Amino acid sequence: METWEGRNFSITDPQGVKTVIYQVMETEKEYQEEGPKYTVERLDHTSEIRGENVKKTFFVDRPLPEGNSLVILSFGQDKVVVNTGILIDDKVKITKKPLPVKFDTLYSEKEYEYKEFQYTPNLKRPISIIDPDTAEEVKPTLYFDEKTNEVKGKCKLKPYKSYFAFEIREDS
Repeated sequence: METWEGRNFSITDPQGVKTVIYQVMETEKEYQEEGPKYTVERLDHTSEIRGENVKKTFFVDRPLPEGNSLVILSFGQDKVVVNTGILIDDKVKITKKPLPVKFDTLYSEKEYEYKEFQYTPNLKRPISIIDPDTAEEVKPTLYFDEKTNEVKGKCKLKPYKSYFAFEIREDS
C-alpha cells in the first residue's frame, strides 16, 4: 500500500469555475546562479462532485515549517481571479503581502511557439501557461540549448485562442 506524507486542504468550486493551485518555491541555492530565483509546481488534487459544485482536495508533498507559498487561480467565464496564500498546517491563509507574480493573456492569429523559458538543472520552471477553457497547462517541449548549455522549454499555442500565463519574478 502506498502512503503519503504531507498536507492537504480543500476548496469548493461553484458551477462554471475551475480552480488550480501552484506552489511557489525558491530555487535551491546551488541552482540559483544558472536558473530563476523562483519556480512553480502545480498541486495535485482529487475532485468530488457535490450537487452543482466540485469539492477539490489539494496536496502538498513537502510542507515547510514556515508555510508553503501558493498561487490560487480561479478560471471563470471570461475572467481569472488571482490570489496568493500560504499553507500553514492544513489551513490556507490569503496573504496580505503579494508575491511578485506577473501574469498576462497570450493570443495570436497565427500558430506560434511562446518565448523560450529557462529551467533549473533539476527541471523546474518559473512560468506556466494555462488554457483558461479547461484550466489545463500547456505542456512545454524541452530541449537542450548547446550555445548556453541550458535546458529550455517552448510552448506551442493554437491560433485564435487566448491563454493565461504567469511567472514568479524576483522582487525589484
